[in-house]
Amino acid sequence: MDERDKIKGQNELQEMVLNTKLCTGCGACIELCPYFKSYKGRTAILFPCTLTQGRCFAFCPKVEVDLDKLSQGSFGKPYGDSPLGSYQTIMVSKAGEKVDNTGFQAGGTVSSLTLFALKKGYVDGAVLTDRDGLLPVPRFITNPEDVFTCASSKYTAAPTLSALNRAISKGFRKIGIVATPCQALAIALMRSNPLKDNDFIDPTGLVIGIFCTWAMDFRAFEGFLSARVNISGIKKIDIPPPPAEVMEIFMKRGKKITIPLDEVRALILEGCSYCIDMTAEFSDISVGVLEGHPGMNTLIVRTERGQEIVDNAIQEGYIMASAIPEEKLQHLIWASLNKKRRALIKAKQEEMLNKEGNGTFLRLRAEVLEKLIA
Repeated sequence: MDERDKIKGQNELQEMVLNTKLCTGCGACIELCPYFKSYKGRTAILFPCTLTQGRCFAFCPKVEVDLDKLSQGSFGKPYGDSPLGSYQTIMVSKAGEKVDNTGFQAGGTVSSLTLFALKKGYVDGAVLTDRDGLLPVPRFITNPEDVFTCASSKYTAAPTLSALNRAISKGFRKIGIVATPCQALAIALMRSNPLKDNDFIDPTGLVIGIFCTWAMDFRAFEGFLSARVNISGIKKIDIPPPPAEVMEIFMKRGKKITIPLDEVRALILEGCSYCIDMTAEFSDISVGVLEGHPGMNTLIVRTERGQEIVDNAIQEGYIMASAIPEEKLQHLIWASLNKKRRALIKAKQEEMLNKEGNGTFLRLRAEVLEKLIA
């Protein structure tokens, strides 16, 4: 079967992803047409579409994802059994002396690299996730100083890629995107030109992936918090790295409320339990909190353009970086492999891998699958 024949349309997307609760609300299908909208983190179909093939299906990171094909296009080699995906270097980092701490969480590496890329012309604009109260909202910026208005962490699903689709439709190219792993996977699908458009131009300038283990359903989380605090008084939400096992709610008047993560996990989207990627493997650069050091980041450089931007950002004082301690690297590998193994075992048990014909979740080589779940 030709790869293009596996691409279907809205009806199949609804049947295979939305109805099965695989959707994580990444926004890849939003702003492509009038038929899809996002409401409080959930994707909804407003009107039926009769197209037998559509970008909505082609860009979705939850159906017919061929990891070998994507990895070959992104990194020049098939998808392997490394828990961290393909990469060139791994470091620890934080914002440099050229960047004022204006309220970003953790080490500020994501904000600093985005600021640098905008100021130096690596990207002409950036797709970020802002907030309206507690609700994460997509935002496209062209002013470097606007980076810091979006710097706080969000722990609920956000249709961030709808802002990417909107920017592309307005003719922007060299777009920077800060993306979760499922969003970075969707971007890789977009960049692969799955519908073989003759006039296709890769619109991305830099993809910065952020580590993610799960996201919550916004509506469930909103109700959960409303029963405990006045949500209009929330200033910031944080989940410190292990072994804390808590969510911290910082109120505008200075009070901090601590909630056990076991209570929060009940709100996680079902689709997240099938995600095999903790470190945003299909990005140019991946960034997460360094365990045990909340003021530092883990920085994974995956592509040549990512390496160039990181090297220049270090040289010009926008970030500081050093070698990652071996014990931190080994723990990162362990944590990433655990997430990958759990999701692959679940998907295999539910016969969602490498199905004949079409309609499977993921496709990957049998030998790679067996190594990862061993």
